[in-house]
Amino acid sequence: MRKEHPVGALVVGGDHPGLGVARSLGRRGIPVYVLEDQHSVSSFSRYVQKVIKTTNLRDETATVEALLQAGKEFNLNGWVLYPTRDETVVAVARHREALSKIFRVTTPDWETIQWAWDKNKTWQLAEQIGVPSPQTWNVRNEEELEPLFSRLPLAVKPAIKENFFYATGAKAWRANTPEELRQYYRKAAAQISTDEIMLQEIIPGDGSKQFSYCAFAIAGKAHSVLIARRDRQHPREFGRAATYVETVDVPALEALAERFLCAIRYYGLVEMEFKLDDRDQRYKLLDVNARAWGFHSIGPAAGVDFCYMLYADQMGEKVEPVRARSGVGWLRLVTDIPTAASQMLGGYLPISSYWRSLRNTRIESVFAKEDPMPSVGEFALLPYLVFKKYLSKR
Repeated sequence: MRKEHPVGALVVGGDHPGLGVARSLGRRGIPVYVLEDQHSVSSFSRYVQKVIKTTNLRDETATVEALLQAGKEFNLNGWVLYPTRDETVVAVARHREALSKIFRVTTPDWETIQWAWDKNKTWQLAEQIGVPSPQTWNVRNEEELEPLFSRLPLAVKPAIKENFFYATGAKAWRANTPEELRQYYRKAAAQISTDEIMLQEIIPGDGSKQFSYCAFAIAGKAHSVLIARRDRQHPREFGRAATYVETVDVPALEALAERFLCAIRYYGLVEMEFKLDDRDQRYKLLDVNARAWGFHSIGPAAGVDFCYMLYADQMGEKVEPVRARSGVGWLRLVTDIPTAASQMLGGYLPISSYWRSLRNTRIESVFAKEDPMPSVGEFALLPYLVFKKYLSKR
C-alpha cells in the first residue's frame, strides 16, 4: 500500500515533463495538482488529483497571481512547487519571497537563475570559470555582420530563448551564406531586441555528439547524477527537443558541469547540455535548463528519481546519493517516429541502430501501463498540440 503524504505538490505546466513529475510523486501517494493554461496530457493521469486552469502562464505577473490564488483557494500551504517551463521558472525566481509564504519553493532566487535564463550571461560565466563553449558573437546592427562572413556557417539564436521560440517556433537558424546571415539577422531583429541576438559557431555533428548532464544539486554540489546521450533529436543539428536518449557514463562532463553549478551555488534539478567537438575533442556547453527537463522521467527507470529526491529534501527527509545506470533508453514516440524515419531516409540512422534503441527503451514519455489514459489523450490532442506549437507561429 502506498504511503499517503499530507503535503502535496503543485506542478506548473501539464505537458509531458509535468506528467513525469506527477507520476514520480503520485506513485508514492503524494497528492499532485497541476496549474495549466492549455490542454495537456496530465489532465488524463490517475496521479493528478486536480487541474487548476488559468489564462496565461507566459506572463510573469499573471503566473504569480495564479499561483498565489491557487495556494489560497485550495489551501496549499507548505506544498512543494515544481515549475516545468523556463518562463515559469523565471516568474517563481523573481517572486520567490512572496511565493515562499505559501509554498516550498524548489527554484533558486533570481541571482542564481539569471545565469541559466540569459545565455549571454551563461557564456560569460562559462568563459570566466574555464568551461568550454562555442565561440559566440553579439552584433548591434546588420553592418557589423560582414567581419563574420569568414566564420560561416553560423547559428543565429536568442539569448533568451522563450521570447524567440514563441515568436518563431525555432530554437536557432543555420546561416550558410552571407545573404542567409543577413536574412536571419533581420528576421530575428523583427521579433526580439538586437541585444538578445547571438551568432554562434556550429559544432559539427548531430545528437550522437550531444550529451545532457542531469543532476539534483544542493548548494552547488551534485547530489545525484545522470548523463544521457541525445541519440535522436529534432532538428537533427540544433535539437529543439530530444526524441530518444540513452544513459551513458561520461566522467569528463561532470567536472565541467559541477564547476558551473558551484559558481552559482545552484539548488534543485538541472540539465546542462554539452556537445563533443571532434575538432579539439572538448565537450562544450550549449545550454542550462534550471528545472525538470523534457526527458527527466528517464530518472526512475535508471535508478535516480529526481523529482522525489527534491520533494524529500524539501520535507527534510534524508536522501541517499545515487548514480544512474547506463544503457537505459527513453523514447518520445509521437515525435520519434517522424524523426527516425527522416534520419533513416537521409542515411543518418541505420535500421540496426534504430532497433537497438527500441530494445533499450525502458520508458516512454507519456505511455505507462498503470496510467494509460494520458497516452490516449495525447493522440486525441495531437492536432491541437501541433497547431499550438508550430502552425500558430507561421
